[in-house]
Amino acid sequence: MISRFAPSTTGEAHPGTLLSALLVWLDARSRGGRVLLRLEDLDTTRVKAEWATQLRDACAWLGLDWDDVVVQSDRRAAHEAALDRLAAAGRLYPCACSRARRAGGRRAPDGGWAYPNTCRHRRSDGWRDRAATESIRVRLDDDAIALVDDNGVDLSQTPALDMGDPVVVRRDGVIAYQLAVVVDDHDAQITDVVRGRDIAPSTATQIMLQRLLGYPTPRYRHHFLLLEPAGEKLAKLHGAIPFSWLQQRYDARALCGVLAQVANLGAGPTTPRELIAGFDWSKVPRDDRVVRWDDGLVF
Repeated sequence: MISRFAPSTTGEAHPGTLLSALLVWLDARSRGGRVLLRLEDLDTTRVKAEWATQLRDACAWLGLDWDDVVVQSDRRAAHEAALDRLAAAGRLYPCACSRARRAGGRRAPDGGWAYPNTCRHRRSDGWRDRAATESIRVRLDDDAIALVDDNGVDLSQTPALDMGDPVVVRRDGVIAYQLAVVVDDHDAQITDVVRGRDIAPSTATQIMLQRLLGYPTPRYRHHFLLLEPAGEKLAKLHGAIPFSWLQQRYDARALCGVLAQVANLGAGPTTPRELIAGFDWSKVPRDDRVVRWDDGLVF
């Protein structure tokens, strides 16, 4: 069993980041498996090296260790090799459509606007030779994916229709998330993917890409999220409560105890290693939890 915690390095670690890291780590360690840290740093417009360093330091401070650390930007050659395979299969095509052009169309399962496969008829002479104003998409099969994950989340979709053909190379030349995560999971021999349920709508697309590349599909589990009150809407708990703030108010055992409490895994100061013996997914909430962080956690 090999799992991974794969945060993007586009901001400071926050309670939701650390909760996900803890759950991924406990799942692997309680089953005698390996667990990797993959720093997803491809979005050059948003990532900062100091955030990657802080994320590693925050995990170590909390008591989480990794069997390997992978920096996604070091894997460009592997991503390009996968693109070459898709190009050879006639699957890639250029696209000049903007997000604004999709607005007002059909809603996708992730809440955004589905791409209506407008440019599917186009053919690519080579993804490396694309115009600077165009992205590269992959033509998916129009097949349905029927899957319920290990947490009971229904991931079933017809991704080519429900989401649209995904971008695999952005206009700025950055390898897009959907392709990078599929290639990286395969090359690391990931057997189990544990991640927040906000990523669940992407799973069917990733499974379709796995099939196009001849990769096996890992097991999936999408855990609950921490949400914050935001008027009538609930926003995902994010960098408004950064790790630098948390570290001033908690020591590592105390914060681990708070995260364990919100996940129904215990109460009181503790360490990740002390939680291994009693870890069981049946204890962990399936529904997202609304929390407020003032001087402490309220939920």
